[in-house]
Amino acid sequence: MTLPPISWPRGLAAFLALAALLAAPSSGSAEETWYAQRFTSGDAPVRVDQLWSKGPRLRAETVIAGRPILTLVSGERYLIVDRLAGTGVSIRRSSSAIAGDARRGRPFGDEADQILAAGGEKVGSERLGGHACDLYRFTGRNGRREVCVTADEARLPVEVESWSRSSGRTSTVRYVDWTRNVPINDQFFQPDPRWTLEHIDYEDYRKRSRQAPVGPAPPFYQSLLHGGPR
Repeated sequence: MTLPPISWPRGLAAFLALAALLAAPSSGSAEETWYAQRFTSGDAPVRVDQLWSKGPRLRAETVIAGRPILTLVSGERYLIVDRLAGTGVSIRRSSSAIAGDARRGRPFGDEADQILAAGGEKVGSERLGGHACDLYRFTGRNGRREVCVTADEARLPVEVESWSRSSGRTSTVRYVDWTRNVPINDQFFQPDPRWTLEHIDYEDYRKRSRQAPVGPAPPFYQSLLHGGPR
């Protein structure tokens, strides 16, 4: 069944409210916190993500075709958990990924940095929902990716479009509900003791994943597992 296009008036309204949200006073915490929701649509199953971060730590709840997949990234471990089954994998992160935590700000919503690191560039500015938006684009042999981010110090992604040259498929990611300085307890980024987890070292994970899928889903935030651009 093909789903009808999604209408985004509420998403645009949330985007218009970004300036007020970002102007909110800091909580004074040494570790900044963020929350966002995003929707992915296009030539692939619709995907819904909710994302929280505290410093370099990440909690992401992803729903694809009714299946909730939880990603937890904290310290040395990268967890992928099937919430319905209560099972998953706990992978030791690469030394490069762990070292990157010291220089990493928000551990998600860094598409503009990824594009710049790949050799892309800022190509202009647009107005989205009446708000200024800077457009970054990278085109390579595998396809094209572009992102529109807010024209302020936070550089929050609002819309990301990707096109695959080999398949001709496109996808669009739309971020809504950006919120800064949400009170979050550290326990929110820790695994539930009731889950059944397989613990894997990084090199073992790399070897096994070349042969067959490991865990209930692939790592959706690969730079936080393998290292790479902020």
